[in-house]
Amino acid sequence: MAADSTPERLTSMATFVLIHGAGDAGWYWHLTEAELRARHDDPLISYYNGIPRPLAEEALRQGGRGESSVVWDTPWPLDAWPDVPTKFILCQDDQFFPAAFLRRVAQQRLGIVPDEVPGGHCVALSHPRELSNLLASYLD
Repeated sequence: MAADSTPERLTSMATFVLIHGAGDAGWYWHLTEAELRARHDDPLISYYNGIPRPLAEEALRQGGRGESSVVWDTPWPLDAWPDVPTKFILCQDDQFFPAAFLRRVAQQRLGIVPDEVPGGHCVALSHPRELSNLLASYLD
């Protein structure tokens, strides 16, 4: 752990051989193993950060990650952003698109300050109440 108690990221694959002492069992290392795994760029950790692993695994089973290349291969069809009320919801704990980056994007591209909610990239799974409250507030 870093001095500020924030886990540092491991940027490459590593193998650790963890040998317990006499009279103990492999279970002894389970908390250390979890800490080490959390530092590796596991897609479930990066993309689904803040979501319990069983829920993240279920999200993957639902098949929602297959994306069409059409969005990357098709030019934007409009000359300007439509004249409609636009909101930008920023997830404060997103490890996929960091908050500082998205604040800058919202300001530069849309000219707005984003509304912020706690949670990671998949906030609808990690903080559905907070997200719903924010969305409902837009109706007022």
